[in-house]
Amino acid sequence: MQVGVQDNVLDALGEARQRTLALVEPLDGEQIERVHDPLMSPLVWDLGHIAAYEDLWLVHRHGGEPLLRADLADVYDAFETPRSQRGDVPLLRHHRCVDYLEAVRTRTLEVAAREGTGELHEMVLRHEQQHSETMLQTLQLARLDDYRPPRRQLASANGHQHDGLELVEIPGGPFELGASDDQFAYDNERPRHRVDIPAFRIGVTPVTNGTYLSFAEGGGYERREWWTREGWAWKEEYDISRPEFWSDDGLRWRIGGAEPLDPNEPVVHVSWFEADAFARSHGARLPTEAEWEKAATWDQRSLQRYAYPWGNEPPSPERHANVDQLAYGPAPAGAYPEGAAPSGCLGMVGDLWEWTSSPFGGYPGFRAHPYREYSEVFFGDSYRVLRGGSWATRARVATSMVRNWDLPQRRQIFAGFRIAKDIP
Repeated sequence: MQVGVQDNVLDALGEARQRTLALVEPLDGEQIERVHDPLMSPLVWDLGHIAAYEDLWLVHRHGGEPLLRADLADVYDAFETPRSQRGDVPLLRHHRCVDYLEAVRTRTLEVAAREGTGELHEMVLRHEQQHSETMLQTLQLARLDDYRPPRRQLASANGHQHDGLELVEIPGGPFELGASDDQFAYDNERPRHRVDIPAFRIGVTPVTNGTYLSFAEGGGYERREWWTREGWAWKEEYDISRPEFWSDDGLRWRIGGAEPLDPNEPVVHVSWFEADAFARSHGARLPTEAEWEKAATWDQRSLQRYAYPWGNEPPSPERHANVDQLAYGPAPAGAYPEGAAPSGCLGMVGDLWEWTSSPFGGYPGFRAHPYREYSEVFFGDSYRVLRGGSWATRARVATSMVRNWDLPQRRQIFAGFRIAKDIP
């Protein structure tokens, strides 16, 4: 067992598979095989990709066995078959994909019994967990009226109404950014290195629906001076006037149906362009990812204590394990005060991804591992970093150091933002 790999990884692989299959269980074959949105893969491609990825890394690379279906390697390779083509290539039908998943898992367990487990098992586990979030994005975009999963009840805002405009000061000084060597981490989270960050202020909570509604109704999508050139061009081209899934009658779509907009919840499904324009409208900006991580951890010796928004509780297979335990949305801002970071910031991990101002790139001394295509091919100014993990992100993945990234116009992510300001 390699450093940073949890002993229950095989049990967690089994639980992740139950979750994957439970997400599509209510759907018929046509719904699973259909392209619901050009941004996303058919759900059946995700199923086949999960199987092929596991077979490649845990059976072929780890165990030295030939691929179970070498003929499918390119079809289910994310780079050989980009999203725009996945609805047009021949894919395994739904039930054959399930059979493929089961056959690969049998091989995985046989190899593990012979060779043991290691870092690759943790990587493959988190890969499947990440795809469960991608599949939930697809289900959100699909707007299926007959997909009505039960929802877990969230805590209330505890009587204190947060709006996302209240700021807390973070002192300046050196800070260790990134993951240490004694835990599993993705290549883009390493190496851990020291950065010197000037003092700044950052939102105690993400910006809420109610606050963002005031921005939208107050001309936020009409004031050219608040938008970057690229953001304004995007807004004009696609006639953007409100967050994705909001309607003009005060409703918003959440997986399972339309419901009234909750003013106390963090705004979600906004692009980086929208987040940036909102911040500018309030004389603020988006935090850098280094600022965000410092605000989330501050004293990294206390990192595990403050890893999740619900407080001092370690992750477990039970938390968010089953589909019927999902809330299908973030908690009201400030709903879990016991989960405050040492800085006083609330809800930094596990409610929604938060846009930062930082372009996605490697840390000084970056080394691609175990394959270049996971991170390095996305480095550059085109992508912006998101931090924090959403309600759809598994607890094993959602840490204060994990780095997500996407194009600034994307809104299918379960993403919002908090604002920051310089201290003169």
